[in-house]
Amino acid sequence: MKTELKTNLKAILGRGYVRLVGAHREPSWVITETLLPLLTTAAFVYVYKALKAPEEFTGFVVLGGAMTAYWMNVLWSMAAQFYWEKETGNLEIYMVAPISRMAILFGMAFGGFYMASTRAVFVFLIGSLIFKVNFVLISWEKLILLFLLTQISLYGLGMVFSSLFMLFGREAWHTTNLFQEPVYLLSGFYFPVKSLGLTAGMIASLIPLTLGLDGMRQLAFKGGSEFGLLDVNLEIGGLVLLSIFFLFASHYALKYMEYLGKKEGRLTMRWQ
Repeated sequence: MKTELKTNLKAILGRGYVRLVGAHREPSWVITETLLPLLTTAAFVYVYKALKAPEEFTGFVVLGGAMTAYWMNVLWSMAAQFYWEKETGNLEIYMVAPISRMAILFGMAFGGFYMASTRAVFVFLIGSLIFKVNFVLISWEKLILLFLLTQISLYGLGMVFSSLFMLFGREAWHTTNLFQEPVYLLSGFYFPVKSLGLTAGMIASLIPLTLGLDGMRQLAFKGGSEFGLLDVNLEIGGLVLLSIFFLFASHYALKYMEYLGKKEGRLTMRWQ
């Protein structure tokens, strides 16, 4: 038991280390992954300024623009990763290695979180300075807790997608693109999700970023609670449930992927 735990911890660190190093190996990625989200953020800020929207909306947009880095990381560096590993021939090595497949994904999440955080911090700091965002922190503790729970549940969702997308074959690429823009809308990256209405907002809350962003906005801005979908404590509870659900779901999705792969030969060969 102790040896197995030690082996899996090494796998997590080893898989995460690759992404930690890779984050600094290609400087052009930093420019494209920080500049482009910042331009989108700026566009929405100027729209709200032209409409003379409440001052809080500028902060909402900057925070949402920073959080897009995590969603993009989950889609491209988690959800579609196993499919790409299969295409390059690495997946069969993962499958025969004496480690848990969850350990590989945890390593990806660890390294991916660092990569996404560098982009998110850049967008957040530059956007806040340029547009002079006024933050009024209601509760540091709850804000940090909300952020961490959002990341846990979000990467849990990415682990589920990593198994399912791989089984789609070449459709994994198209599915990844398909999930990109709708989540921007449903999660309220650039506007309060409350604007969608309670029913649509509750359905959208199945996406962790919806509750996470809504709660963080309520805790980071003076008038944030006025535009909140639910009470912050309810959103924290919802994120706890989503974290547990997605982590368990990812475990069973990986087992199903292995079973179906062995049965139909989808893991080590291109299956269309």
